[in-house]
Amino acid sequence: MDDLGEFLKRGKVEETHRPWPRAVVTVEGWFQAIGRLESGAWGLLGLWGDTDRVHMALFDEPAGKIGVATVKTVERRYPSVGRHHPPAIRPERAIRDLFGIEPEGLPDPRPWLDHGKWPVRHPLASGPSEPIAQAAYAFLPAEGDGLHRIAVGPVHAGIIEPGHFRFTANGETVVRLEERFGYAHKGIEALMRGKDIEGAARLAARTSGDSTVAYGFAFARAAEAALGFKPPARAVHLRALMAEIERLANHLGDFGAICNDAAFSLMLAHCAVLREDCLRAADKIFGHRMMRDCIVPGGTASDIDRKGIEAIRALVAGIEARLPRLLDLYDNTASLQDRTVGTGIVRPSLARQYSAGGYVGRACGRNFDARRVVAYAPYDRLRFDVPVLDAGDVNARVLIRTGEIGESLSMIRQILDGLPEGPVRLPLPGPAAVCEGMALVEGFRGDILAWLRLDGAGRIERCHLRDPSWFQWPLLEAAIEGNIVADFPICNKSFNCSYSGHDL
Repeated sequence: MDDLGEFLKRGKVEETHRPWPRAVVTVEGWFQAIGRLESGAWGLLGLWGDTDRVHMALFDEPAGKIGVATVKTVERRYPSVGRHHPPAIRPERAIRDLFGIEPEGLPDPRPWLDHGKWPVRHPLASGPSEPIAQAAYAFLPAEGDGLHRIAVGPVHAGIIEPGHFRFTANGETVVRLEERFGYAHKGIEALMRGKDIEGAARLAARTSGDSTVAYGFAFARAAEAALGFKPPARAVHLRALMAEIERLANHLGDFGAICNDAAFSLMLAHCAVLREDCLRAADKIFGHRMMRDCIVPGGTASDIDRKGIEAIRALVAGIEARLPRLLDLYDNTASLQDRTVGTGIVRPSLARQYSAGGYVGRACGRNFDARRVVAYAPYDRLRFDVPVLDAGDVNARVLIRTGEIGESLSMIRQILDGLPEGPVRLPLPGPAAVCEGMALVEGFRGDILAWLRLDGAGRIERCHLRDPSWFQWPLLEAAIEGNIVADFPICNKSFNCSYSGHDL
């Protein structure tokens, strides 16, 4: 069996796609790629539409290779991947809504992002069409004696994003959970069309607000790959510094919030203080609490001085001093362990099938971290471990987070110790012709994929941003089955998937 690299060579390789190959394959080749996904030989990294074609990013783990297979549509149709590989179903439903391209054989024909409220249908197609009336959304049935349904959302109690959850339960036991999203769709990929790189980068950083650094990082790396540009070394280190501070803030926030959903608010209070310390340090050093727009194509928007370095070292020391007592408190609170251990289990086979990244995948034994697998700078020179467990429950997802907090603190120290001198931003070269770039960056939730195509004037022809939540949300549906309704909040928070990043 050919590896991914050899497979793509049999297609029409696009020479301007960097750093990984992209090839236009025949329908027969498309089915061969689907077969590798179905068998588990390859993993699905992303699936997105284009005007007259569909692209599929693939990961050949045994060979350690990444690439993109492209199939041209025939009369706006192409063979469905989701018919054979379930993780592709939701992306294909989104492709159909956005482009009007029909995946032949798709087992779920319902719309996904389009709720019938848009002024046009298929907004990314070459010729958008008039909207049509949609029937009421048909949730999947569940039959049996004593079953009842519970509808939650899309508006929730609290300042959180919109999403609808439809529970079918027998008493308190959840028989089926079905999600419906798209309420946070903001047309970000349509807004990018025709933008210059700087303008598109600002949109990318707003894809999911809690991952603004990771999205900015991914977009910048994709644009730089397309242009064959290497950012200055100091900027590369500052980007990783921001990414690890963002990871710290989010993991600390999640640690406290998960415990709070188990009625242990003391942990939330302590973790909220530590998270706030991260955000205040970021604001003081980089000028924004979330560090939004601090990573730009070509480098970073700001530098760090001696006082900034001292402030980050003080932040690291403060977290290291307080975190061990919080971990002991978590480990030795029986009522808390009773709520997290054995709750919301995701089977390792499902995590592998869905190529689940981040703490969701690593809590199920899937040892995938883009910082290690792709080994992009400066992570290729940093020493760090990737925590991996196999229990797949809420407790495992907590422990992956706390383990990553310790690794991030270590990496921040290494970055500061090895911070090179020099500029933090250089001007980007103009493209000589149409070019494409792709990047995979590890955000706090998992791997974020950014792919773009630039025209000869350096403007965005097409950009796709894939949040890790696309492959994590479906696993939440599986994790909650057999648990009680009251455990949904803690399961949901242990996943903490993004609505906005998913809904584009």
